[in-house]
Amino acid sequence: MIPLEETYIENRVLVQPNDTNHRNIAHGGNVVKWMDEVGAMSAMRFAGRTCVTARMESVDFLGPIPRGNVALVESYVYDAGTTSIDLFLRVFSEDPMSGDRELTTESRFVYVALDEDGNPASVPDLDVSSERARELRAAAERPEVEADG
Repeated sequence: MIPLEETYIENRVLVQPNDTNHRNIAHGGNVVKWMDEVGAMSAMRFAGRTCVTARMESVDFLGPIPRGNVALVESYVYDAGTTSIDLFLRVFSEDPMSGDRELTTESRFVYVALDEDGNPASVPDLDVSSERARELRAAAERPEVEADG
C-alpha cells in the first residue's frame, strides 16, 4: 500500500509573457498542461511506473493568474482501481513576494499505469488510514466548486 501523502506533489511556475493570452493572464491551455505534468508525476510516484493521461474531468477555471504571479499546482492520488489512478488537482495564483494565494483552477484527472510494452499494468492499493489522507480524499471527493457567474 502506498500512503496518499506520498503522492502529493506541488510545483510552481512563474507566469511569463509567453505563458499569457491577450489579457496578460495565464493561457488556459498552459494551466492545463502544467496540471497534466504535475498529475503525471503524482501518478508515477504512486504506481512506480510510466503513467499516461486517460481522462480529464471538467476543468473549472475560477479565476485568473496574472503575468508575474506564480502558478502553484498541487496534485495527489485520491483513489485507484486496478490499472487506473484518480488524481485531484488544484492551481493557485500566488504572489511571489507575499506568498498570498487564491484558488484559480480545479479538476480531477485519471491516469493509467503502463508496463514496458505499453499495456495497462496493475497499480498498488492506496493507503488512506491517516487523518491527513482522509482530509485530502474528502477534499477531492466533495462536489466541484462553481465559479461566480
